[in-house]
Amino acid sequence: MPPLNAAKVKNVLSGDTLVLTSTTEPGKVIQFYVLYTIPTGTKREYGTIFLQDGTHLPEACVAEGWVKLRKESRGKDASEESEKLLNDLELLEAKAKANSKGLWASQGGSIENTYDLPDPKAFVEKHEGKSLDAIVERVLAGDRMILRLFLSPSKHVQTIVTVAGIRAPKRAVTVEGREQPAEPLANDSHQFVETRLLQRNVKVNILGVTPAPANQLICVVKHPNGSIADFLLKAGLAQCTDYHSTLLGAEMKTLRQAEKHAKDNKLGLFKGHVEAKASGGSEIEATVSRIVRPDTISIRTKSGTEKTVQLSSIRGPKPKDAKQGPFEQEAKEFLRKKLIGKHIRATTDGIKPPSEGYEEREVATIIANNKNVALALVEAGYASVIRHRKDDNDRSPHYDDLIAAEEKAQSEQKGMWSSKAPAAKTYQDYSESLQKAKIQSSVLQRQKKIPAVVDYVKSGSRFTVLIPRENAKLTFVLSGIRAPRSARNPSEKAEPFGQEAHDFANRRCLQRDVEIDVENTDKQGGFIGVLYINRENFAKLLLEEGYATVHAYSAEQSGHANDLFAAEQKAKDAQKGVWQNYDSAADEGADGEPPPTTTDPTTSATDGIADPSITSAIPTKKDYRDVIITHIDPSTCALKLQHISPTTSHALTTLMSAFRTFHLSPSSSSTSYTSASPPKTGSILAAKFSEDGEWYRARIRRNDREAKTSEVLFIDYRNSEDVAWKDIRPLGPQEKFGTGKLRAQAVDANLSFCQFPTTNKEYMADATSFLRENLEGKQVVASVDFVEKAGSSSDGTGAGAEGTLWVTIFDPNGRGEGEEVNVNEEVVAEGLAMVPRKLKAWEQGKGDVVKKMKEREEEAKGERRGMWEYGDLTED
Repeated sequence: MPPLNAAKVKNVLSGDTLVLTSTTEPGKVIQFYVLYTIPTGTKREYGTIFLQDGTHLPEACVAEGWVKLRKESRGKDASEESEKLLNDLELLEAKAKANSKGLWASQGGSIENTYDLPDPKAFVEKHEGKSLDAIVERVLAGDRMILRLFLSPSKHVQTIVTVAGIRAPKRAVTVEGREQPAEPLANDSHQFVETRLLQRNVKVNILGVTPAPANQLICVVKHPNGSIADFLLKAGLAQCTDYHSTLLGAEMKTLRQAEKHAKDNKLGLFKGHVEAKASGGSEIEATVSRIVRPDTISIRTKSGTEKTVQLSSIRGPKPKDAKQGPFEQEAKEFLRKKLIGKHIRATTDGIKPPSEGYEEREVATIIANNKNVALALVEAGYASVIRHRKDDNDRSPHYDDLIAAEEKAQSEQKGMWSSKAPAAKTYQDYSESLQKAKIQSSVLQRQKKIPAVVDYVKSGSRFTVLIPRENAKLTFVLSGIRAPRSARNPSEKAEPFGQEAHDFANRRCLQRDVEIDVENTDKQGGFIGVLYINRENFAKLLLEEGYATVHAYSAEQSGHANDLFAAEQKAKDAQKGVWQNYDSAADEGADGEPPPTTTDPTTSATDGIADPSITSAIPTKKDYRDVIITHIDPSTCALKLQHISPTTSHALTTLMSAFRTFHLSPSSSSTSYTSASPPKTGSILAAKFSEDGEWYRARIRRNDREAKTSEVLFIDYRNSEDVAWKDIRPLGPQEKFGTGKLRAQAVDANLSFCQFPTTNKEYMADATSFLRENLEGKQVVASVDFVEKAGSSSDGTGAGAEGTLWVTIFDPNGRGEGEEVNVNEEVVAEGLAMVPRKLKAWEQGKGDVVKKMKEREEEAKGERRGMWEYGDLTED
């Protein structure tokens, strides 16, 4: 008997031919002996193989009818062993024929094996998401192979596939008679895959098809130990490719980690790899000061440094692209609402060199409210993902997520991927002429706290403001102050502190949501009035920093003189800005008396004489009132209060009983309103409330002639709604139902020492929910801390009425068992409001209260409650 040898099977060429290799290679060891050799042509050895489970080949193949004996098997020089083997095989073949096994079966048993995929895309659609069994018939390169896919037990298809997510080095090929050399480690990569997968069973997940004309299947190929792509990358014998990122989804991150392992250990292709120096890398906290473009922002760090950064790996709508261009402003507004003035975390991913007229700039990942801002832009269809070069490492660490989000946005036709362009938004310039400004000013003066956006800062006190709901643009000038002029060009010289005032206004107001009250117009068509930023008068903030001075006449006209003079005095005392050389002694009057202080709000800042109207408005002793909270404004958390006492309750009940009886009679419904003759704005009429169908006294705020409705304010409860004209009628006899008979029973109020986050809808919703749950509809005690001047009596309050109240609310049974709760303190302690950083004049005199409120605020900060959940948002 010939000697036994050991080997491993490298390849199965056919049912009767194997390629054997060394036992050092992967695979199972078999034993064999050679009976004879045919030296001519391809040298082949013929013999018998013994498997580890005791199976003998070719005996087992013949017994199952898988092979036939060759007719010329018997030779003249056959050895005794060959003759014995042949006799055994003839007996086994005879049995297989008798039993109709394999090739000898009259029907069935054959496998249909095709070598053509006429429609690869249809094949992918049919089998996408499924796991198919297959055999690797041949390895062409580290990332390409020929697979026999098992579609069913009797139907196989053999085709070339590309391994998803990787690119292996190319092997040497001959093209048009010229040999192209192999890339480094191409043979190593090929051998790595061949020794592990050739002729082995694998699992295949079909993901897609390569572009024409190749049309090869893109697959994840797995042997029992896992994906071959993962092992190739870890060995440094392939690199990740971004082209399959959307097909692989989350699996792409696993492949990038495998590639990183090879880079870190300098394996294979990365043997000489040098990690690029981090351009920044560390995370910083900053505030977004400006939206430059839909993919570029300016940020200000805690140290006050301003820098411009571009969002990593994305590009906003291209202005010159006919399809993308119309979405540029929409994308910029999307980013403004999310980021302007917000605290963010920025991690620098690289530095982009100067190009196309742009300066060198950082690319960074920006996180706001734990959300990747670039990802949010791409998800909304307002940005596309940059396809980086293979060697470009200045990319987002969330690149695969961005690619997947872009594909989803395209499939859902979001944003700039929509087939329909957005309606072009054009703003009408109200300040283009003095005549036009005067006409529009008369309309705007009737509205209060108009929502607006600061589009441009012209100087410390002059702005370009957009009013989105009016589609209007106007120049807005702060009333009551004068700010020093800044330089309009490099050749012009600024007034002292003019540039500082301009920079301060830029930092605090540019692109921010604000509110404006229009008071008048100037000779250039500018609108004069009050600009509120975070509910604070910005003119007051300028004065406190010493970047403006009070203009006495216009300050008195505005109705904010006391606050403005107090703010100016504060800057004088601190010798800030234009008051840096201020000497209080030199400012004393001729009689040796110091100038009147404005920290006491009862004293006029101009002549030192007490202002009777102010004195009467400020309580000189504790003013407690029993009230019911009838309404809470969700946009500001302002309150509507209704006073309750035996006298007022009885008077209101009596009046409303007679009022409803009167309006149930047919004679009261004789008047009807039309577009030509709508209800008069500002008038007190009767209106039906939608929730209970009852009639109440109401003031007409504004009319919608197309819808034939009016926005009304129910003056005894201070809630409002839109009411159809058919449900509005004259009040009735003034002597019975007018405000002269019984003044409006509800007043406006604000919580003292509380500043709500009006620019954050989520936090405002939480604050509103808390107040409604604890206050709305309940009888509580209001401690009146301050009373503002009343406006015109046209609001329905009647002569001698109070203005807005600033109150501290006490709930006598807030925690049950008679335990009183200070609601103002609870709101701050829950992180739903903060203590104002700039206190009003009357608030400054209540040091103990402010101290207590700040202690509750620190408690909220420490517990990360409400608006403090991401840290101290007041740190700048």
